[in-house]
Amino acid sequence: MGTAAESLSRAPSGARLARVGILGRGRVGTTLAPALREAGLEVDGPAGRGEVPAGCDAILLCVPDAAIPEAAADVSGAAALVGHTSGATPLAALATSGAEAFGLHPLQTITGPGTSLAGCGCAVAGSTGRALAAAVELAVLLGMRPFELDDSRRAAYHAAASIASNFLVTLEGAAESMMAGAAGIEDARELLAPLVRSTVENWVGLGPERALTGPVARGDDATVESQRAAVAAARPELLDLFDVLVARTRELAR
Repeated sequence: MGTAAESLSRAPSGARLARVGILGRGRVGTTLAPALREAGLEVDGPAGRGEVPAGCDAILLCVPDAAIPEAAADVSGAAALVGHTSGATPLAALATSGAEAFGLHPLQTITGPGTSLAGCGCAVAGSTGRALAAAVELAVLLGMRPFELDDSRRAAYHAAASIASNFLVTLEGAAESMMAGAAGIEDARELLAPLVRSTVENWVGLGPERALTGPVARGDDATVESQRAAVAAARPELLDLFDVLVARTRELAR
């Protein structure tokens, strides 16, 4: 038996989308609209606030989570299928559209047009079989690997995505501030980048336990204490973060 992502990507489309409307001119909307055009669909948009894509088989709301219910009400009656691109928001937020609801959340950092979605995961959901098929169809057209996500597990899924992506940026920002500000090393980001990339690749290929290196993994408490003293002296605001990460890394090393 194949994985959920494999079975979804092979599922026949029950939606047969030809024209899709995109509502929202932020990073996601301005990325998905041209990408779907390149994939062969007719696309209306990205439309701005108060505008309603017309003559579409489905409308995809690429708006902030808090704005989804209002945007769904704005497009009520405009399409049989209405979806959102939120990872955390349940499909119930689309109820005001009166349409069959679907979710399409690319598991990718989207910084704007040109962001590559090929090969990345995509959380999909649908209130009906046709709605789920529409989400799968869009994901596959964009080269993503769809996997079905139940609304009851959205918070856990989105927390994992935030830890993997958002918190990683926060962590690397802390590392950069220590190297550039406290250690006085120029080009800190450029010098740290190969280390970060190889660490991520080791985690992907080996898993967290085998990829772990450094003084905590070696049980070198003296070095860890000297690091802690340096953080306390130069960046005391990072000390709590340092302590939490050392404790969690010790658990992983065991």
